[in-house]
Amino acid sequence: MSREETAFHHRAANWSAVVVGIDPDPANADRVRDWAVRYWEALHPSSAGGAYVNFMMDEGHDRIRATYGENYARLARIKARYDPQNLFRHNHNIPPALPA
Repeated sequence: MSREETAFHHRAANWSAVVVGIDPDPANADRVRDWAVRYWEALHPSSAGGAYVNFMMDEGHDRIRATYGENYARLARIKARYDPQNLFRHNHNIPPALPA
């Protein structure tokens, strides 16, 4: 299946890394998050540049664009056709494309 047939762009990747930090003490949440971000930053230069969207948390819109890669524009056009009011806007949203 080619990357143009689905939303997922990084079909040629040989592996996927999931960075998870867990500590039972909520007081350590910031420290664990900082560790996870530093770990991801160290790995990222060796990555394909995107991610699998279901593995993402709050990385921001630029990361969403990188994850969908060349498929992003096509998905935004589809979103404009089927959800022009952006009702389904949670969980790593792709806003509808603006009319050309």
